[in-house]
Amino acid sequence: MAALVLAALLCRLGAMAQSGSAAAPGLSAEDQAWLHQAVDSGNSSDLRWPNFADYSQHLKKFYGFNGYSLWWVKNGEPTAQAMQVIATLRQAELKGLSADDYDGSRWDGRLAKLKPATRLPAEADAVKFDLDLTVCVMRYISDLHIGKVNPKHLDFAFDEESKKYDLPEFLRDHVVNGGDVTGALATVEPPYPGYRRTIQALQTYLQLAKKDDGEQLPAVKKPIVPGDTYAGVPRLAQLLRLVGDLPQGADVSPDVSVDVSAAPPVYKGALVDAVKNFQRRLGRDVTGHIDAQTVADLNVSLSSRVRQMQLTLERWRWLPESYQNAPIIANIPEFRLRAYDKNFNIGVTMNVVVGKAYGHGTPVFSENMQYAVFRPYWEVPYSITKSEIVPHLLRDPGYLAKDNLEIVDGKQNVVASGAVSSDVIGQLRAGKLFVRQKPGPKNSLGLAKFLFPNSYNVYMHDTPATELFSRSRRDFSHGCVRLEKPAELASWVLHDNPGWTPERIHEAMNGTTTQQVKLAHPIPVLIVYATVVVLEDGQVHFYDDIYGHDAELEKALVKGYPYPW
Repeated sequence: MAALVLAALLCRLGAMAQSGSAAAPGLSAEDQAWLHQAVDSGNSSDLRWPNFADYSQHLKKFYGFNGYSLWWVKNGEPTAQAMQVIATLRQAELKGLSADDYDGSRWDGRLAKLKPATRLPAEADAVKFDLDLTVCVMRYISDLHIGKVNPKHLDFAFDEESKKYDLPEFLRDHVVNGGDVTGALATVEPPYPGYRRTIQALQTYLQLAKKDDGEQLPAVKKPIVPGDTYAGVPRLAQLLRLVGDLPQGADVSPDVSVDVSAAPPVYKGALVDAVKNFQRRLGRDVTGHIDAQTVADLNVSLSSRVRQMQLTLERWRWLPESYQNAPIIANIPEFRLRAYDKNFNIGVTMNVVVGKAYGHGTPVFSENMQYAVFRPYWEVPYSITKSEIVPHLLRDPGYLAKDNLEIVDGKQNVVASGAVSSDVIGQLRAGKLFVRQKPGPKNSLGLAKFLFPNSYNVYMHDTPATELFSRSRRDFSHGCVRLEKPAELASWVLHDNPGWTPERIHEAMNGTTTQQVKLAHPIPVLIVYATVVVLEDGQVHFYDDIYGHDAELEKALVKGYPYPW
């Protein structure tokens, strides 16, 4: 069978030669036939991940540029560009990737088969080297630029197609003949300051993980408060000093009058402040008490924190290009919103409430904000009407008036605002009538909402339940994003709308009529999911995987190439 395949390929090459596409000089017909067959099959047994069928068309185009000759080997020796690419692939860990995915440990063996290690290298080894390097560098560029996994496979509604490179052209124009291969490969990374800060933090934590022995803090039966003794104080000081919460010069030594061999050390002073900072970085209540949650957080290995960063970097690479255009970003696990200007300076930031972790999660997607609405009605979704409103009406005929609700038809004509008949309840259940809440301070949407039309019917809005913003965990909504400072966001999004001063916004929110204002220009809104955030001051914050998206991404990545796309 192999002989038949080879014969067919040789016939094909002979036909190409007769039509003017002769075999490339310096590469035998047999080895060129092997290269054709390998590219067509999308498989190379030499690779750690042999199946590269998802890149096969790219390789056909790339090798078509030079008539199926070698790009990375000249006169039996690897080119300078090949050596620079290999050096970059070996350092993939610094970018949140794995060098092994790009055959990091296999290049020494392959290089040993070429000059100068071998006086008379075999051409077949050079061909395999060339193919394997092409596959690995294409994977690396794609992984670094748009991520390994298509976000849509994990229900993240981002447009990744518009970001894709023409890999063959990029390699030909910027890498195989380039003078600065490292610089060319660096250009494929996301250009955002937050991404670069995360890369820098990752490199720091990679080193910290090597230094730390992973000792576990002892469990606590009740919270340790300042002044209590705690056997874990030495380990606590060591860990917090390592990650930067405890200043290097801080004195946490025991009193000289205390016999440390006879009594556990006391938890106090600078160590308490360090624990508070640690709790702050993890989005916890900042108490300074060492409770079970604090111990559990401290006992998470630094290698696990590294993995969290790697998963977050994968998601950074999914972000659509609209992120570059002064966006509004809401990060679900952080329960935080930031609005940026064109230079990525933060203009507005605030706490937010997002969808409940079980059953009402806020979706991850991007759209353009187009309208601000002051004193909005709340159009109650059918699911809430059926599961919550109707049962209330059955128990309490006066429920509508108590909660400032009214029932309307499809043309927004009011059908009932007081007691309701069984016929009306039946039409509510059937979705023929609808419930809305009248504008005002008690309206569930508060005094403002912001619309970025989307298939999820998700928007941002004010809320009368302001007490929730002081909680450390804030997943309480049915999916929409509640805003701590809606007036500030209104000023930000309307700053190009003439006449919409903060004073006018205040009047609109506290007036008597509903107003919908079209923004002077659409503003990108991104709902994202990052369990690691590195702030402008370099502090690294870690958050819980409240929706399990980190865990799902981990499952997808463990399978290896080819990743779902």
